[in-house]
Amino acid sequence: MEILGIGPLELFFILLIALIVLGPGDMVKAGRTLGRFLRKIISSPEWRTVQKASRELRYLPNRLIREANLEDLSKDLSDINKIGGQINADIKKMDIDLASWTTPPEMADDKSNQSESKDPSPTTSDIPDNPVRPDEHT
Repeated sequence: MEILGIGPLELFFILLIALIVLGPGDMVKAGRTLGRFLRKIISSPEWRTVQKASRELRYLPNRLIREANLEDLSKDLSDINKIGGQINADIKKMDIDLASWTTPPEMADDKSNQSESKDPSPTTSDIPDNPVRPDEHT
């Protein structure tokens, strides 16, 4: 725990030095004087003004947001994002549904037949350019 940026070990050394410099008798008088001074500061109207200004600065962003109705805008933005997500999902669903309508069934059947079984009949690439007739011998 730190008070005004002074930790417990630092506070101990300050009190030790004050005890050495002031001595035990003057230490009590210095403590009373310091206590009266702090009480005057805390009970003064200036201190209350400082505390009030500090509170106002701490809550200023929240107050500005409320006054500018940004809370409502953030709610509206989240609603818009939800609607946008639903629209994206609907578009994807329609793309999937339309794919069955736009893909020709013959192409799908031909591709599946070609991949499943190889046709033993010769293709154009299997026929030579100059076929030799059986009745012609050289």
